[in-house]
Amino acid sequence: MPAPNNRNRRDQGPAEPKQYEELVINIDRVSRVVKGGRRFRFKALVVVGDRKSKVGVGVAKGADVQVAIQKATEVAKKNFITIPLVNETIPHDSEVKYSGARVLLKPAAPGTGVIAGGVVRSIIGVTGIRNLLSKSLNSTNKVNIAYATIEALRALVPREEWHTTKMHKASKEKK
Repeated sequence: MPAPNNRNRRDQGPAEPKQYEELVINIDRVSRVVKGGRRFRFKALVVVGDRKSKVGVGVAKGADVQVAIQKATEVAKKNFITIPLVNETIPHDSEVKYSGARVLLKPAAPGTGVIAGGVVRSIIGVTGIRNLLSKSLNSTNKVNIAYATIEALRALVPREEWHTTKMHKASKEKK
């Protein structure tokens, strides 16, 4: 009996550790009407993060599910944002409206955990945020909620860049 041939195996080669964690949030079947009927494609919503301070969201369409996911992952990697973290939470409240969706993010005390639903929880899950309160308002559209969450995270300002009255007085006195 000949030795088994391992060339046709899918799990070939050493698996290198992934730099980023990819999570498929949603897959939709979309169609366009043509003369002969309907043409179906797939739309994927993917979030990519490094479990530290970088996260990105991508949406793409493809002829089959795998192609759509691959394209959306590439889009997400191109659109990374960096989140300022303070003790595994965000530095301040952030509320953003994107299209019809409104997302509210609040910092939480250590030990609270991530209190978020659906899409927001998925996005926060691939970041370094461990304590957060959130609320998704007005819309159930997953794509809009995802983009609103990313915009809310992008709007965060690190504590060093806050402009408070004490800081303004101190900078005015120096002049």
